[in-house]
Amino acid sequence: MSWGALYSGGKDSSLALWMGQKEGLDIQHLITVRPRRKDSYMFHRPNLHVVPKLAESLDIDLIEIETEGVKEKELESLRDVLGEADISGIVAGAVASSYQMERIEDIAEELGLDIFAPLWKIEQEEILEKLISSRFQSVIVSVAALGLDETWLGREIDHECLEELKALKERYGINPAGEGGEYESLVIDAPNYRWGFEIVEEEKTWDGQRGTYRVERMRRKK
Repeated sequence: MSWGALYSGGKDSSLALWMGQKEGLDIQHLITVRPRRKDSYMFHRPNLHVVPKLAESLDIDLIEIETEGVKEKELESLRDVLGEADISGIVAGAVASSYQMERIEDIAEELGLDIFAPLWKIEQEEILEKLISSRFQSVIVSVAALGLDETWLGREIDHECLEELKALKERYGINPAGEGGEYESLVIDAPNYRWGFEIVEEEKTWDGQRGTYRVERMRRKK
């Protein structure tokens, strides 16, 4: 039985992929959807241009598709690519968004695919603890919440970062794993990478309330 993993290069899809591999799933394809709109309801957007480099390190075939990113219509693109792929199941990094999970389940049921979603409904602090303890190196690449200013852009998600996110949860009610859109991430090293990466050139933007961290160039770690 072969599987396809929904993959953005962010922490949740990366962790779910690794957990699937540890369970012995034969993951043959990474499936990345590139939304043209910034406000996609379903899909991660920052730094998707580096996903081919991550796929090369993972040594997994990458399938990339583009979608307009229009609510609900963007699901048609995902349904089409999953229907054409030679897979029997989907690995998903869904954590708490019922909107996302319900739509993945609908597509899977329509196409007769199994679902492996190991992070679903797990406590968000627990997910971050697992990410850190399993030696994933993840950096924050967008912020959009109270308490997260431009100093968070490019910051590594480590134990110190986690403690500060917990404090922001208490103060502002944010989701510590970014499930409310508070931040997004990029995994530059992981236990299933053949080689990790270091970022050597980046561009930060900050408008006073939200910001992004675009990787302009990265290279293999020496």
